[in-house]
Amino acid sequence: MGVRSVAGLLLFLNFCMYTIVLGIGSWAINRAIDHGFIIGPGLELPAHFSPIFFPMGNAATGFFVTFAMLAGVVGVAAAISGLNHLRHWDAGSLSAAATAATISWTITCLAMGFGCKEIELHIRNSRLRTMEAFMIILSATQLLYIAAIHGAPSTSRI
Repeated sequence: MGVRSVAGLLLFLNFCMYTIVLGIGSWAINRAIDHGFIIGPGLELPAHFSPIFFPMGNAATGFFVTFAMLAGVVGVAAAISGLNHLRHWDAGSLSAAATAATISWTITCLAMGFGCKEIELHIRNSRLRTMEAFMIILSATQLLYIAAIHGAPSTSRI
């Protein structure tokens, strides 16, 4: 199996996982909006109001979901850039794909850190556990994808 096909397989896997993260994160944000703080008739905020309060998790859930959603959006964009690189497989498309993948990986690692904090605090539901697991797996597979596209010799068109 060539490096190009390994990169393609990792790219497809990452795209699917980032899409699932976006779906679960969207559910979490929708639930937080629907079941968060209710502003009273006098339009006064409650004493302990937080704009990232999530009723289904713990203190780290808001940060985790926010950064996981950001990682998901950037990850899907990086997958689109990576698809263009797989199609051309030359030095000209490598820089865009590698840059997008690296930015996606760093945001994914940040979200994974908040996911680890959320695991440490214990109170969360099964969907959040799934999203945590996906962020941990994505931090590894995205790094492998970056190594795969850098490890292969690419042809340059002059």
